[in-house]
Amino acid sequence: MNKNLTIAMTAAMLMGGGVAQAQDVNIGKNNITLKSDLMTPEALWAMGRIGAAQASPDGKKIVYQVGYYSVKENKGHQVLHVMDANGKDDRLLTTTAKSETDAAWLDNNTLAFLSGGQLWTMNADGSNRKQLTHSDIDIEGFRFSPDRKRVVLIKSIPYYGTIKQNPSDLPKASGMVITDMNYRHWDHYVTTNAHPFVANVTANGVDAGVDVLEGEPYESPLAPFGGIEQIDWSKDSKQIAYTCRKKEGTQYAISTDADIYLYNVETRQTVNLCKPAGYVEPKIDATKSMRNQAVNHQKGDMNVGYDVNPKFSPDGKYIAWQSMKNDGYESDRNRLCVYDLATGKKTYVTESFDSNVDDYTWAPNSKDLYFIGVWHATVNIYQTNLKGDVKQLTTGDHNYVSISLLGNDGKKLLAIRQSIRQANEVFAVIPAKKEKASEQVQLTFENKHIYDQLALGDVHDRWVKTTDGKEMQVWVITPPHFDPNKKYPTLLFCEGGPQSPVSQFWSYRWNFQIMAANGYVIIAPNRRGLPGYGSAWNEEVSTDWTGQCMRDYLSAIDDAANNLPYVDKDRLGAVGASFGGFSVYFLAGHHNKRFKCFIAHDGAFNLQSMYTDTEEAWFSNWEYDDAYWNKDQSEAAKRTYANSPHLDVDKWDTPILCIHGEKDYRINANQGMGAFNAARLRGIPAELLLYPDENHWVLKPQNGILWQRTFFNWLDRWLKK
Repeated sequence: MNKNLTIAMTAAMLMGGGVAQAQDVNIGKNNITLKSDLMTPEALWAMGRIGAAQASPDGKKIVYQVGYYSVKENKGHQVLHVMDANGKDDRLLTTTAKSETDAAWLDNNTLAFLSGGQLWTMNADGSNRKQLTHSDIDIEGFRFSPDRKRVVLIKSIPYYGTIKQNPSDLPKASGMVITDMNYRHWDHYVTTNAHPFVANVTANGVDAGVDVLEGEPYESPLAPFGGIEQIDWSKDSKQIAYTCRKKEGTQYAISTDADIYLYNVETRQTVNLCKPAGYVEPKIDATKSMRNQAVNHQKGDMNVGYDVNPKFSPDGKYIAWQSMKNDGYESDRNRLCVYDLATGKKTYVTESFDSNVDDYTWAPNSKDLYFIGVWHATVNIYQTNLKGDVKQLTTGDHNYVSISLLGNDGKKLLAIRQSIRQANEVFAVIPAKKEKASEQVQLTFENKHIYDQLALGDVHDRWVKTTDGKEMQVWVITPPHFDPNKKYPTLLFCEGGPQSPVSQFWSYRWNFQIMAANGYVIIAPNRRGLPGYGSAWNEEVSTDWTGQCMRDYLSAIDDAANNLPYVDKDRLGAVGASFGGFSVYFLAGHHNKRFKCFIAHDGAFNLQSMYTDTEEAWFSNWEYDDAYWNKDQSEAAKRTYANSPHLDVDKWDTPILCIHGEKDYRINANQGMGAFNAARLRGIPAELLLYPDENHWVLKPQNGILWQRTFFNWLDRWLKK
């Protein structure tokens, strides 16, 4: 339940996180022939999923990663492609069943990449493959120094800070002696921590390297989604900047205070760029929101929130990073901070953009930066400078999900873009001086052979008046072969987060096009609490989960039922995951018979239980204000707990499908099981789709197919009578 999951989810779903690699079957592009022009689960899983892309230093070639999947094998395969910078001469480099990932250019004709947990190089045509590392520990990420004499390697090493090491004479014991919080995170028990190692590059390969965090019980990059983007080399190859939250146990669980550190490769000395020397954190009450605690009200800028993803400027004078202001607030506005290495001065250069910086890159002149961010439900490319003058470069109904330079001359940008009508593709963008006039050129057409067989639903927005007199943007998606004279069953889509945008995203599970292909109109509101409409709108959901944001949902569906003649108000359903699942559970007791069925995936049901169940305690603290046992609870905390969905089950009267993964440690599976059991005890028609091997998402192909079939079988049962 996290705004930051948006980008992380995109990466995992596109790059196949959590899916076993193919070992004996070389899974490649699927030239599926569809039986009709309507989207199916099989068509979704047949699509190639473009991940990262990087241009060669001279800007003449682009390497990019694609994930292919086999439902039959229940596996995924990551492959590398290279093409000319104009999109021509596209070549598949990966020819075996073993996945190849994380490609990066060493020069204009040499690529480094990961395969089998080791670092390799090859020529840009795929020839001359060489294994550089022979590490006993898998390499999870890498970044070469500018002079190519060293490389940072990410390796996970044993950690026993919260789970004790079992006695050596009990090697088969499965029990764990747990001594503190943060003993499990996202979908795994915390028995290792990722560390960056600085290794030497020699003619014989790459050595084991020196642990930058040697003797420190911390992690870098940050779990569960951080990667090599959280580490960068100085231009003289003498220092690295890395991201780290130097806390463990309970302090880790309640805090989002990650900092940027500067490590000298020769002296092995480390300096915290975010805080002054000798900084002492104010005392924190672990059972209350940090909103009003001293840590967030200190004199000076102590960078107490998330500070991540450092990047040195081309001239080496500055480091930029993404920065959140407040400790404990994981959905705080992501600002772009520029740090002057000579003076220590910090400047926030996107303050006039009242939304989040989702990714960024320096311009070659070291005076400008390009970034992507959401505004009015689309993610476009913007430019800022050291003075903070922001200009929008692109426009259109789409989401950019990454941005970098297309060659070191800076004349073009390399980006990945998606929309509700199209999965990730690689684009070149030519920055223009005129606002919103930059040229956008599509370079890849990974799934054209599938799109050409499909009829897609139309997507448009409308602005709806809310109960407090404000305007709310709502996406409306209509079925393929839409007949405006017909009436269609209609779904209210409830977004997660609670502060992630309902923008022009493409999902391989919560896919609006497959919902439309099954004959449903989708109403997807950007309700209170979503970014892209200013900080005030975005923050209004915190401590008020069941207030205006829920009224916004109802405003959206009521507007559709009353004003869109093709919406059948007698056949309405509500669906959602994470905070969207919580929303469904709440609406189930407060919908006044609007809806005929519900689907809740990985939603919070009992907020008292959720407070101590979740592994990231900062989330509950910030959102609820107080632990449920505190006698001096704020009014917001009292309201939150009093409106927990489990307290209104007596008002439930509508069929509900509950879905949950048992490896979801963010919102534990007992939440979904509790909701299902409550519905059945009430005699309400209900089903539970339970995944013992999935986390907050559904990543395995056959599980994904089962999810889609169960989802639509349930909807059809209640909305197509």
